[in-house]
Amino acid sequence: MSSKTPTSRTSKFRYTRRGATIAALAAGLVLIAPAAAQAHVGVSPDTVQADGSAVITFSFTHGCENSPTTALRITMPEGLASVSPTVDANWDIAVERADNGLVSAVIYTALTPIPSDLRGAASMAIRLGEAAPAALAFPVEQQCEVGVAEWVEIAEDGADPHELDAPAPVVTVTTADQTASDATHGEHGSGQNNEAAEVGDSAAAPLGTILGAGGLLAGIAALIVAVLAYRRSA
Repeated sequence: MSSKTPTSRTSKFRYTRRGATIAALAAGLVLIAPAAAQAHVGVSPDTVQADGSAVITFSFTHGCENSPTTALRITMPEGLASVSPTVDANWDIAVERADNGLVSAVIYTALTPIPSDLRGAASMAIRLGEAAPAALAFPVEQQCEVGVAEWVEIAEDGADPHELDAPAPVVTVTTADQTASDATHGEHGSGQNNEAAEVGDSAAAPLGTILGAGGLLAGIAALIVAVLAYRRSA
């Protein structure tokens, strides 16, 4: 009897440790998958009327692999007539200018590093020039206490920007005719559009949510297996 007792305890320990490890890894998917899916620097609003102006805000809810953000360097696209960064108590703001005197980049340096689990935002007023392209891309270099994330990828014509690993924030330039057409279309088909949007929203679950749910179920299943294995070996 004494020779079997250590074997039983060792088996019990192995089963329990293996189940706990699987549960921990699966549960980790719940945290990692949504964070990876949401990691980017966004811009709002993402449409501006041609020859118009707007105040746009760049925001983020992550750091560089959980390292706090210390600065944002935002490069200006061609087609802007003027850029005026918004004064903000959270940032020290510096401006770089091209040879023609126009703002070429704006650097926002955080007075206090922004933790990766908090939302950071920086805004500026822009005015479009007459030759502004149909899409304005703003490459962003996110500097952190440890590491740098470069959001500089621009989708080619016909490509889905959501498939990019590190997309640059993009503002679409619309014409007055497009704006009027969209408004008219919205008045005529608001009922259908709202119904379709509800169906689309319920059917198209974000990748992070799907993976997170899968990780949660796997974690629960692994925990149950670990408990059953422990009881059988007891």
